[in-house]
Amino acid sequence: MKLQGLRVLDLSQFLPGPHLTMMMADHGANVIKIEPPQGEPVRNVGLSENGHSVWFRNTHRHKRCIVLNLKAPQARDVFLKLACDADVIVEAFRPGVVDRLGIGYEDVRAVNPRIVYCAISAFGQVGPLAHKAAHDMAVQAEAGLLSVNLGADGQPAIPGVPASDMAASLMALSGILMALFRRETSGLGDYIDMSMYDALLAWTPNVMGPVFAEERAPVVKDERSWGGSSFNAIYACADDRHLALAGGEPKFVKALLTALEGQALIPIALQPPGAAHEPVRAFLRERFAQKTLAQWQALLDPLDLAWAPVRSLHEAINSAHAAARGLRIEQPNGQAHLGLPIKFRYEPGQLNGHLDALGASTQEVLQEAGYTPAQIESLRSAGVLS
Repeated sequence: MKLQGLRVLDLSQFLPGPHLTMMMADHGANVIKIEPPQGEPVRNVGLSENGHSVWFRNTHRHKRCIVLNLKAPQARDVFLKLACDADVIVEAFRPGVVDRLGIGYEDVRAVNPRIVYCAISAFGQVGPLAHKAAHDMAVQAEAGLLSVNLGADGQPAIPGVPASDMAASLMALSGILMALFRRETSGLGDYIDMSMYDALLAWTPNVMGPVFAEERAPVVKDERSWGGSSFNAIYACADDRHLALAGGEPKFVKALLTALEGQALIPIALQPPGAAHEPVRAFLRERFAQKTLAQWQALLDPLDLAWAPVRSLHEAINSAHAAARGLRIEQPNGQAHLGLPIKFRYEPGQLNGHLDALGASTQEVLQEAGYTPAQIESLRSAGVLS
């Protein structure tokens, strides 16, 4: 597999860091999850099966889990010993915490100059908000994305996807791989300051027109991406299901309006997004409300349209297409995992659904680092391990 032989120390918790290190584990990396004595919080968040939460198993599969009390005096030496043989370290504390603990980038670089050290935080290591506590929705609010995520009442709504978490996960993974690639020629590692805030704002080039060209906030209802176009909108069907039109290219507009006998509206639908599209929206609302979603699917599937039924998550992950893409994988114990999204032709990743109990690999990992059983027991007695 692509990352075979890489050793990763994962100090992160919740979603961005654990997700990216799981992707590395899926592609062959040896990931060691370092947990505090109380454990990774998501072990106990949400629904569980066989002693593990669904969240935990979809972010921590195929990782070896050790417990290290970083507040204990001897923990720094243990961590740095593990770091000597590591290729990558991922941490997600607030800025300054790892330095106070004596395990920051400069501390690690002194013993391992080849280390790629990735710090993931809400707002970055520097800036006025650097030390502000935040999870995904607070980052989306600060970044301006919550203001364009409006509900039916026109007010900001809770997002359906933790976009800043996942944007940071993917960009951090990209940064780590870039740094590892460069290390092959330079011989040196690097430090990555990955901000969820930065990552999320970097995902907005398609909607920055009003902001950069006219120095104003977008008017959500008039913007192409958020319903300003009649062909980029959600419509209700007769059975209270919904369908989404998601492409206003002329060929799509002409195909649908011709099929619905609304050819006179084609010139209006091809105008720039905004209030001018209301006659088309009204026509489509009225027409789509006349049939069920299944009936519309039968009528629309033969047409060349950018559209889709609005499915539930349960329907989506159990669909024929998700099956063909390997996005739901059942383990022998009957537990389902989200599949691997990166699909290589050569050396594909492999999903290993093993989940370590809290501290299950502590003894093994420390022995690999050179500690004797007696030394490990001494560290346990001192409260460094558990």
